[in-house]
Amino acid sequence: MDLRKVKKLIELAEEAGLAELEVTSGDESVRIALARPANVTSAPEAPPDVPPAIPQPSSSGKTTWVPAPMAGTFYQAANPEAEPFVRVGDVVQAGDVLCIVESMKMMHEIKAPIGGSVVAVSVSNGQPISTGDPLFELS
Repeated sequence: MDLRKVKKLIELAEEAGLAELEVTSGDESVRIALARPANVTSAPEAPPDVPPAIPQPSSSGKTTWVPAPMAGTFYQAANPEAEPFVRVGDVVQAGDVLCIVESMKMMHEIKAPIGGSVVAVSVSNGQPISTGDPLFELS
């Protein structure tokens, strides 16, 4: 089986939160088993006065959150010396690159689904993210 297909299957399994995935196509077969933490509930809880880590959409209802399409590492620029793709206050068009997510040693450009103004960037450069985490708020 082509290595790119195997990598894509691994990404899909991670995004879906699967522990195992087995695919058979003709005479080819691949089984993917992902390691999961043994006890996630033992992590210390945040004090009650700390606001939630995930920002909530503004009450105006006229904004759009751009979620992370995959788990990985968030990067604001193409390289450490480059300027960020966007900053709060910038105006973007649909299809403009907002950031890069590194997943499985591959760089994926995340593009604006709509045009508008960047209201918020909710993650820091180099921060690990999960599928569905809000990245940007556009209005």
